[in-house]
Amino acid sequence: MGTSNAFGGASGGTPLVPSWLDGDGDGGADGNVPDGNVPDGGGAHTDGDDGGAPGAAPEAPPAAPADRQPVVPAPTGDRFRSARSNFTRFAGSGGSDRRSLGRAVSQYVSRSSGGAASAGRRMGSSRSTASGLVSFLGNASANGAHEALRSLNLEGLAGRPVEEIFAGLADYICPDGGSIDEGIARDAFIETIADLADAGITDIDGLTSEQIQTVFELYASHTIEARICNDIGTRVVTMPSDARTVERIEAQLSEFIQRGVSDAVNASGIDLGALSQDQVTGFVDSVYEAAFEMLEALGESEAET
Repeated sequence: MGTSNAFGGASGGTPLVPSWLDGDGDGGADGNVPDGNVPDGGGAHTDGDDGGAPGAAPEAPPAAPADRQPVVPAPTGDRFRSARSNFTRFAGSGGSDRRSLGRAVSQYVSRSSGGAASAGRRMGSSRSTASGLVSFLGNASANGAHEALRSLNLEGLAGRPVEEIFAGLADYICPDGGSIDEGIARDAFIETIADLADAGITDIDGLTSEQIQTVFELYASHTIEARICNDIGTRVVTMPSDARTVERIEAQLSEFIQRGVSDAVNASGIDLGALSQDQVTGFVDSVYEAAFEMLEALGESEAET
């Protein structure tokens, strides 16, 4: 579970996605009537100039602007309860209770996060870092590592081992920050660096589209795993004391999430190496949402077996 222990866990008392996030103005109704929409409070006009008859009902005030959004109520503080309960059962089984793992993940997406779209939007810093990573790797594949590094004022890293290049890149695309979201993005990037050798990626020059996809899948998987563990595992789930059992639990969860991310990327049918700079962000955003959709479906399927 890697990064999950570094965070304090979500408190559950704030909205999953703020109501103003996708809005274009003040983000929601505040109970006040806009200027000019306040009725004068008097009875019907009786001066005869407007043709109003004495005793006639006053005109209804104009309707509120159509773009005025309703206030989104904050979710209840127990939105993680069901997912946590199932995750606890999974951990308590030493990783053998796949049904509880499936329920935990599917309920995390559908109930705790409010659906795949909301879960994807919560990965703000991770999506930003992933976009920067894919853009850099695409540039390196097309123009060479030296040119890609020069574009970021990191040409001093040219010719260095791939791990050193990625470590320098981390300071550029995911600098240290104070929020949980930023911490998840950076820690997942560090974990991805540790995975490069095992993935057979030892040289930035000459990267193939398949290798770019592998790096992206590794990074996205680490971020989603950290987000889930931070929300439903930290401070709640007691892990077994046996190290091998803990490793087995972590491996089960990692494999499950990697499967969902890989399925989402492959289903897109997109060649990551061919993406333009303008296309990368949209691709990354869509894959994160699709990955959570896949994880919800995979979780439901696992829970039924």
